[in-house]
Amino acid sequence: MKPRKGRRGGARQSAPLSQETIVTAALHILDHEGPQRLSMRRLAKELSITPMALYHHVRDRHELLLLLVASRSRDRARPALPDDPRERLLAAAELLHDTLAEYPFLSEILASPDLLAMSALWIMEALLDAAVECGLTLEEAAQAHHAIWHFTVGVLLIRTTSRRHHAGLTRPTQREQVFATLSPDAFPRLTSLAGRWSSLTARNTHREALEDIVEGLLGEHPTHPGEHA
Repeated sequence: MKPRKGRRGGARQSAPLSQETIVTAALHILDHEGPQRLSMRRLAKELSITPMALYHHVRDRHELLLLLVASRSRDRARPALPDDPRERLLAAAELLHDTLAEYPFLSEILASPDLLAMSALWIMEALLDAAVECGLTLEEAAQAHHAIWHFTVGVLLIRTTSRRHHAGLTRPTQREQVFATLSPDAFPRLTSLAGRWSSLTARNTHREALEDIVEGLLGEHPTHPGEHA
């Protein structure tokens, strides 16, 4: 399909339309205008094509975002992980969190079953390998990965949603308003923490929580450090 000549204000499309050229244009919008401006209509304008032509190559915005994750992850350097299997498991789990946290549109696709497969298969392999070396069976390692993935997704969803909500807020939150009305007799623990709740829950405790989760998942399983290739 030959693209039409560029419209005024849009990017001139000189190469044949493909997912690669679509991703390049989408990244340009994302980097220069922000995720809130990245729509299928805006992308079609950037490529100087009709939205209908764009849908022949990308099904919807959801698929477009997954393609962007895959594109940015493809050339990402793979850092060396610790030799100790328990530390390697923790490092891989942290890397999963840090990798996903880089994407400003993440809250839209975190629950997608396609996300991990497209962006971090090698991290998934590292998690499974480390868990097996820590003494888990492969099936138990899969469950450990599942638990770590759900915890990480939950942390990121809450954080990104909270930041977006608080960005335009000019009044106390509903929680703060409710806490201010609580009776110390009925809610002694909550009222004692009310003034510090926001600062306490705003702390990034992902690593500490991961250590607790991994400790619970591994229990007293003996490690097998010699198995790592």
